Amino acid sequence: MTPEELRGFCLSFNAAVEEFPFRPEISVFKVLGKMFALSHLDGQPLTVNLKCDPEDAVRLRSRYEGLVVPGWHMNKRHWNTVSVGELPERVVRELVEDSYDLVVAGLPRAERLKLDR
Repeated sequence: MTPEELRGFCLSFNAAVEEFPFRPEISVFKVLGKMFALSHLDGQPLTVNLKCDPEDAVRLRSRYEGLVVPGWHMNKRHWNTVSVGELPERVVRELVEDSYDLVVAGLPRAERLKLDR
């Protein structure tokens, strides 16, 4: 998956936006103001921080040792840093989608209902 493909996939979700609150080169993807992905798209290697259920995070880190690690500069219990170019694209897409879904599930009901329109 290329940086452009990662950006496009993150932005393909309902109400997803890209912002740059930290530095111009750090893309933060949000849904209704809540972050679900963070990446330095020009970074080598290409990585993305993704929200994850704590139990799944541990399982993924074990299964993809060295390619899925505790989230860099994030809450290590709830975030993973994923090596995009090293994992199958299908896996990366699933992890991004899971992150988005997890963030949406944590939104207030009224906000979630806005996404269904």
